[in-house]
Amino acid sequence: SLGDVTSSLWLFWGKKNHVLTNGHTLQKASLCGWIVTERSPTQCFIVCCEFGSTKSITSRCDFLQNLIANGCAGAIENPKSSINVVKNVPLSSKGSGLTHSDVTQIMPQKISLNLRPGDQTSFRVQVRQVEDYPVDLYYLMDLSLSMNDDLDNIRNLGTKLAEEMRKLTSNFRLGFGSFVDKNISPFSYTAPRYQNNPCIGYKLFPNCVPSFGFRHLLSLTDKVDRFNEEVQKQKVSRNRDAPEGGFDAILQAAVCKEKIGWRKEASHLLVFTTDDVPHIALDGKLGGLVQPHDGQCHLNEANEYSASSQLDYPSLALLGEKLAENNIHLIFAVTKSHYVLYKNFTALIPGTTVEILHKDSKNIIELIVKAYNSIRSKVELTVWDSPEDVGLSFTATCQDGLSYPGLRKCGDLKIGDTVSFEVSVEARSCPAEDTSHVFTIKPAGFRDTLEVVVTYNCICGCTGQAEQESSKCSGNGTYACGLCECDPGYLGAKCECEEGANGNMYHNMCREVEGKPICSGRGECSCNQCICYESEFGNIYGSFCECDDFSCARYKGVLCSGHGECHCGECKCHAGYIGDNCNCSTETNSCVSNDGQMCSGRGNCVCGKCQCTEPGAFGETCEKCPTCPGVCSTKRDCIECKLFNSGRLADNQTCQKHCKDEIITPVDVLSKYAAAELQKAVTSDCCTERVLTTSRCIFKEKLVSFSFSPECGSAPDVLTILLVVGGSILLIGIVLLAIWKLLVTIHDRREFARFQSERSRARYEMASNPLYRKPISTHSLDFTFNKLNKSYNGTVD
Repeated sequence: SLGDVTSSLWLFWGKKNHVLTNGHTLQKASLCGWIVTERSPTQCFIVCCEFGSTKSITSRCDFLQNLIANGCAGAIENPKSSINVVKNVPLSSKGSGLTHSDVTQIMPQKISLNLRPGDQTSFRVQVRQVEDYPVDLYYLMDLSLSMNDDLDNIRNLGTKLAEEMRKLTSNFRLGFGSFVDKNISPFSYTAPRYQNNPCIGYKLFPNCVPSFGFRHLLSLTDKVDRFNEEVQKQKVSRNRDAPEGGFDAILQAAVCKEKIGWRKEASHLLVFTTDDVPHIALDGKLGGLVQPHDGQCHLNEANEYSASSQLDYPSLALLGEKLAENNIHLIFAVTKSHYVLYKNFTALIPGTTVEILHKDSKNIIELIVKAYNSIRSKVELTVWDSPEDVGLSFTATCQDGLSYPGLRKCGDLKIGDTVSFEVSVEARSCPAEDTSHVFTIKPAGFRDTLEVVVTYNCICGCTGQAEQESSKCSGNGTYACGLCECDPGYLGAKCECEEGANGNMYHNMCREVEGKPICSGRGECSCNQCICYESEFGNIYGSFCECDDFSCARYKGVLCSGHGECHCGECKCHAGYIGDNCNCSTETNSCVSNDGQMCSGRGNCVCGKCQCTEPGAFGETCEKCPTCPGVCSTKRDCIECKLFNSGRLADNQTCQKHCKDEIITPVDVLSKYAAAELQKAVTSDCCTERVLTTSRCIFKEKLVSFSFSPECGSAPDVLTILLVVGGSILLIGIVLLAIWKLLVTIHDRREFARFQSERSRARYEMASNPLYRKPISTHSLDFTFNKLNKSYNGTVD
């Protein structure tokens, strides 16, 4: 119906800078055509503002099919976004042996876009990791006291590392640098007695060199013997606190390109070895350093970091920026106790990897080779200097041939593999006149880039045929593109009214519907047109001032979540976001599980987060599911492609990629299984219904054994489980009771034996009681005295 059409068109022609106004700009009408000549209203004009009213104010902006249906096919101006490939050199297949300009890893290299706002266009980008690409590796080592044993183990590292790396590239160069920490308090020992030897008084290691921030020792060279010589000259130092100044060293190694010797045509690897945590930005305030790092090179003539005592430590954001600018892959080689911390750093510094370093650095060569292979096995696109009014979205097509909307990286690649990305571009609005923007798309860690030049198609071509003081505009304006641009002081479709004129005859033209306030109560009616009030909250617009750009849904207090624009009460989301308040991201990177599946195949990615649909599944990517089907059902595709070359993964390359970790072997011995059981298993085509033996399944009349676990099994028997659990508890109780009884018996027997022993040592008769005493006692007294000259002895008469 006309009401439906007009309501959907309303946002295109009512708002300044978003409509086809007297300035004849194409701002938001990507689906609209524009009539460039004056025709009869019955042929070319569609009522856009009255919403069913009998009165009509005509508009020349409408859906293209509607304009054509009304006879305007020959007078429609409907520009489209366009793409022009400026430079498109084919991808190279090999790196070494070619000149700098010959090696190409991204295609195309430069394109030009002419965008009409709201009209989305797309282009394809291809990326290839070429074979035998030159490699520059700079080894940055922590020389604090705790790394002394590591220093002994890398004294011949150059020779061994070069031998391994030359298996991967024929053009390899190696450099060396070291760091400790800032030589100021409280980070280092600064007392006079420690100036020449900070290890004085330390019994375990009494001699070491003074502390330093960063020291560049060997520029990148293909003479690996020089690397060994420099390493053998080094001695450890000692700092006061546990954290090290490694981030200072990383930044200097990244930005001092000439002194380090980074080649433009090589892959840049920076290996950072340490056994402790780093100092980060703002830690320098402890030593009185309040000036932030400027991101510049500060190596003096002695190749030492000269600003160590003037600048604070660099931030993670600054490190990431400088590493990306110089196409450097940072490899953290750290001890196991600090692995988690540096793993978190990799999420904040793009293009970095982390590996576990043994305490004595014996595995450093294997670590570097592993990290290099990991870097070369993935491609991730990054965007630099993207304009705010341009929305970008990516769709990756990786080696499996499947498209992954919202994903801008591919993994599990081999050297020489080519991946492609569909990049969709949309201009949200028009900037100032004659403005163009340039942004860059580049794979992380690559020197190759795609330069994108953006211009905007916002002006109607018919503006060049304007008629000054045209009679069609009552002599009070300029006629262009079928509309009048009134001179100052005049209003109206034909500039027939003077500004300030009013009256009842015009007021009804300023009402959206009979009975509603004039200009929706948010403007004044002048010459049958509404002049909207200004608002401190934003813009009020529309033929009846019924629209604004501040009454849309908010998320956490932010209008349209900050990811969209408010148009007449409705959020128009930027590319990559959906929802009523644009708070739902369409990016799916965070939903991809380790096996490359979206939400592990057990859920849907909604607003950038997995919503698990499989009962029992949980985890960030639904990777945990104790109650999900066993291995036989989950590995069905691998069984089909490996044993029978059929099924969804029948393509050999796809099968090898998805099933590379599975070992599936057929077993020919079937005689010990009953025929009935075999038939039941065969009818289900796989063992999801029946289990015959541990980690073995019947599949298409063949017995298959697997090298993985858990085994697939049937549903558990609840009664059996209850009986087993109850019986186990009863058995454990009986065993514990028997143990208790045995211990008590042993104790009683020991006590009785001790009693018997004491009794046998007693020296009295068995019939007498040695403790008994008689109740009567007898005492005898002997004395002599004289009475009447008579002597008495012992008795008295």
